[in-house]
Amino acid sequence: MYFQPTTLSQAVRDAQVEGVRILAGGTDFYPSHGDVLPDFPILDISRVDEISGINRTDTGWRIGGGATWTDVIRADLPRGFDGLKAAAREVGSVQIQNMGTVAGNLCNASPAADGVPPLLTLNAEVELVGPDGARRLPLEKFLLGVRKTALTPGEILAGLHVPDTGQAVSGFSKLGSRKYLVISIAMVAVYLIVEDGAISDLRVAVGACSPVAQRLPMLEADLRGARDVRGCVMPMHLSDLSPIDDVRGSGEYRLDVVVPLIERALIAAMEQA
Repeated sequence: MYFQPTTLSQAVRDAQVEGVRILAGGTDFYPSHGDVLPDFPILDISRVDEISGINRTDTGWRIGGGATWTDVIRADLPRGFDGLKAAAREVGSVQIQNMGTVAGNLCNASPAADGVPPLLTLNAEVELVGPDGARRLPLEKFLLGVRKTALTPGEILAGLHVPDTGQAVSGFSKLGSRKYLVISIAMVAVYLIVEDGAISDLRVAVGACSPVAQRLPMLEADLRGARDVRGCVMPMHLSDLSPIDDVRGSGEYRLDVVVPLIERALIAAMEQA
């Protein structure tokens, strides 16, 4: 059974079908099943106009649940979104960027999801719509663990809301086993505001080094007022991270490489500012 609604109300109704799986781009969904055809109902929300596009709001920006990574790359957004745009360019190939959605990247809830660190630094909230109406959650409360989210049965991630970024600049740095088409070993997103040559506001998030990407609040606090970020990252700043050993690298290696990744991203962002 395959559903492809054109309105959000239809999508919410179809999402109540027992055992249904929701997809938008399907770039993770179909490969995960290999050569075996799914034997359960599929709800494809890629044609729902209400969750498409990226739009200005009264308080910031709304990224529709159906917005693709190519939409993000092409959107006319302020410099505070540069980190998200850089991450978008790292999501697979151009073909994947054309099909894959930001919301799908979040709902898949991989520890190595490229979109999560920059969205954390943007203080993004998710907009969830289901049979009981709509609700919003901070992104950090939506992502609960590896492949785990706060979605309840029948809910759809309809969009993301990002507050105004003002004069902020941002950046993204990723390490993989090769330059392109690779799952991250570690990645870093930064968002900062510089006033009179010193950092007045800072957000740093690290991905692929814990079950869910993490902000580094101790580092953020220590660097407010800093003019030079070289050599700024200490082991205590990484205490919230819990990297694992896997085929891409050991946990110890991840902790080693994330330090220069953070410094590189901070230096590049300060140069922009």
